Formats: sequence, structure tokens, C-alpha cells
Amino acid sequence: MSTAHSSRTSAEIASQPATWAEAATSLPLHTDALPRRGERVAVIGCGTSWFMAQAYAVLRESGGHGETDAFAASEFPYRDGYDRVLAITRSGTTTEVLEVLRRVRGTVPTGAITADPATPVMRAADAVAVLDFADEESVVQTRFATTVLALLRAHLEAEDALPAGVRPLAEAIRDAELAVTVPPAAEVLGAEQFTFLGTGWTYGLALEAGLKMREAAGAWTEAYPAMEYRHGPISITGPGRVAWIFGALPQGLADDVLRVGGTVAAGSRGAQGDLDPLADLIRVQRLAVALAEARGYDPDRPRNLTRSVVLEDTTA
Repeated sequence: MSTAHSSRTSAEIASQPATWAEAATSLPLHTDALPRRGERVAVIGCGTSWFMAQAYAVLRESGGHGETDAFAASEFPYRDGYDRVLAITRSGTTTEVLEVLRRVRGTVPTGAITADPATPVMRAADAVAVLDFADEESVVQTRFATTVLALLRAHLEAEDALPAGVRPLAEAIRDAELAVTVPPAAEVLGAEQFTFLGTGWTYGLALEAGLKMREAAGAWTEAYPAMEYRHGPISITGPGRVAWIFGALPQGLADDVLRVGGTVAAGSRGAQGDLDPLADLIRVQRLAVALAEARGYDPDRPRNLTRSVVLEDTTA
């Protein structure tokens, strides 16, 4: 298979099996920044990092590791009762994340996961896990976000707190190796609209999938909990429109999509079963790049976006 890629973003997407494996190997270096069993934890982030926080919060709590809430950093409630705040920030410079860490410092232990060790988050948090091997040149996040979740899954697995039904990370990596090689199907490449659906921890992945398609390709996307699909979102589905489900299909949902003329997409590896949902997200990332290029966009330089949102300081 050729290793050539049409964009830097494509190359970073293809590297994810390797960065996930490195995250697992490097776990012992990062545990100081990660939640302890039994702690009540708030996880914060912005954009993609917020969606990874949502996925992790469900994984951690349902695995019995401790009560976990996820917040967009700008919506952090500053209430008592948390034993730790964990921030996810690729750039280490995002204004809203740094503001939360600044305001809670000294009142609650803080940790952060970042890609760049030469940024303000290194001073803002009590302990920082640096995943510089997963950093990206691209504006649109792909491998850093999934590698953070791979690290957090590996931590839960090491502490015997991986929820029932969630695969060990080694199996997810094998699925990722498949996901980076299989091209998008014609029926999704030609679709005009996408609805991403998930249940439990995969709802965060559905939100991220929708964001990735909007960021890279300007695509018309929506995202919902899978069981909410019948409560309104089904009205948008029809010929030329895709319902993409992360993880297990709720009973009867595929039939409902097909009945109204829509296309069902799910992470399948053929006779071997379904892809790990995190590996299935790679398929959406690749689809977003393919659609961007087909529409004449540069996936490495998406419209209206920068690598980090740094707001003007108005406190001076």
C-alpha cells in the first residue's frame, strides 16, 4: 500500500494506530496528571477536547472509577465538591481552559493533557501529561484527540475499570489499522447530509464526528444520542442522507433509516464484526478530508479556524 498522502491532515490521520500504541506504552509517565480511583472529577476542554472529555466521563463513571462530569471550559460551574479538575488542551494556550485552571488552583488538584510542553498550561496545572508524539501541524484535530482518549482508556484498563463491552486498547489499535486503509464507500462520499448517532460514551464521538465534517469539509451534519433519532432527527433523513451510528445499533434503528430512504453507516469489519467506535471515528476523519478535497477545500487550512483560540485579556 502506498504511504503517500494528499495532505498533512491525511498523514496525521494515518498515524493514529502508532500514536495510540505509544500512549499505552507511555502511561506510567503520565499517571500523576490523571484521576485517582474514587475521586469526583470534572473534565474540561473546548471543541474537540470537550467531546473527548464527554466520552471519557461516561467511560470512567460507568467503569466504576469515580463520578465524572464533562464541561466546555467556558461553562465550568465553579462549584464545590470536585476532587480533581482534568483539562484537555492540545495547544496548551486556550484561553477558557487556562482561566479555569487559574481560578481553581490551590483549591482542588488539577491535571492537564497537552501536546506542547512549551505553553502556559505547564504552569497552570499541578501535573501535566505531555503527548508531544501526537501533536499536529493541522488546524483540525485528529490524532491528538483520539490519542488522549486512548491514553485515558489505557489508564482505566490498567486499573480494572474499563466498562463491560468496551474493548481493550490493543483490539482498538488493530481496528484502527484497518480503518486507516479502507476507503470511504461511494454512498457516503456522494451524500449531501450526515446525522451521527451514539450511545453512552460513543455520543461524544458522534458529536466529534459532526464537528470534524463541518470543520474540514463544511458539510451539513448533526449529532444526537441514538435513541433520540426517532424524536425528530429522523425527519431530515431520506435519499442522499446518511445516519452514521457509532457502536451497537439500537434495535430497529437501521430499519427506520432505510424505511425513509436513508443510508445506514456503521463501523463494520465484515465477518469479523464491528469496529471499535474510536477506530470508526478515523473513518469519519478520512471521509471529511475526502469531501474537503472534492469540494476544492484545503483540509490543512480550514476556513475561519485557527489552531487555538486565544482571547484578548480584558482584565487589565
